[in-house]
Amino acid sequence: MPSLTSPVNQPSGLLSLPADHRFQDAIHTGKFLVTAEVMPPKGGSVEHMVQQALHLKDWVHAVNITDGSRAVLRMSSLAVAVILRQHGIEPICQMACRDRNRIALQADLMGAHALGIRNILALTGDPVKAGDFPKAKAVFDLESVRLLNTIRQLNGGLDGNEKSLPDGPTQLWVGAAVDPQLASWSGLQSRFERKVEAGAQFFQSQLIVDFERLEKFMTKIARPANKPILAGIFLLKSAKNAQFINRCVPGVNIPESIITRLDKAADPLQEGIKIAAEQVQQARQLCQGVHMMAVRREDLIPQILEQAGVSPIRSEP
Repeated sequence: MPSLTSPVNQPSGLLSLPADHRFQDAIHTGKFLVTAEVMPPKGGSVEHMVQQALHLKDWVHAVNITDGSRAVLRMSSLAVAVILRQHGIEPICQMACRDRNRIALQADLMGAHALGIRNILALTGDPVKAGDFPKAKAVFDLESVRLLNTIRQLNGGLDGNEKSLPDGPTQLWVGAAVDPQLASWSGLQSRFERKVEAGAQFFQSQLIVDFERLEKFMTKIARPANKPILAGIFLLKSAKNAQFINRCVPGVNIPESIITRLDKAADPLQEGIKIAAEQVQQARQLCQGVHMMAVRREDLIPQILEQAGVSPIRSEP
C-alpha cells in the first residue's frame, strides 16, 4: 500500500494515480450503481478516514467526499480525493459554492482535472450559520446550477467568461444533488430540469424515507431525463440518532414507525442495519442506484449491502 501522505512522482511531476473510472463505466453499462460517503478528517491525519474508505473499496463504484458538509470545518475534499485515488478508490469530489468565488471554483476544477479527479458533485452548500464558524463570511458567488454551467464551459474549453482556455479543456463528469421529498413539487421539477439542462450527468439524492414519493419522482420527473438517480440511504444507529436527524436536517421526516423499531430493538445498531438493507431493496426497484451514508461507521456499509442482496463490485463482469 502506498504511503498515505507521500506522493509518487511521474516524469510529468504529477501524482501517480490509478487510471480506471469504474463509476462512469458502470453508468455507461447500466449497472446498479453504489456510492458511499466519507467525511474528510478534522485535522491533519488521514489514517482513520482512509481505513474507513478501504472497507468500501470492493463494494462501491465510487466514494463521495463531502465538502464542508453542514458548514463544519474539515480537510479539503480535493486533497482527500487525491489521497483516495492513491489507494485505488474512485472518488467523487464534492464542490460547494459557499466558501469560494467563481475564480477559486474554476481554479480548483482545473486542478482536479490535472490531478486525475474526474467525478465532481456540484453543490450550493449549507448555510454558514449551521456550522462551527457561524461568524465566517459566506461567498455564494455561484449556486449549483451556475456551477454546473461553469463546468460545462470548462469541459468545452472556455472559462466562465466564455474566453478560450489556452491550455486545453477539462474532462469532468459532473453530478448534482436532488431531494425527491421536497415539499414543492413544481419547485422540485423546475430545479431538476435546470440541472439536467446545465449538464448534470447523474444525481445523488438526500436521505430517502418516503419511497412512495421517490417512485412518483422517478415516474413523473426523472425517467424522461434518462439520468441515473442514486437514492440516499442513511444508517440510523438508534432512536436518538433518528430524532436528532428529524430536528436538525431540513426536509427529512423519519417516520415514527422506524423510530419505534429502533427504540424497541435489543440491538438498535443491528436494527438500523436491517432497516437500511430493506431501504436498499426498495430503492433497487425504483431507481438506478443507492448512495450510502453511515457517518463514522462506513465499515458497516458492506454488511448493509450484503443483507440487501447487492454483490461486491469486484464480482461484477
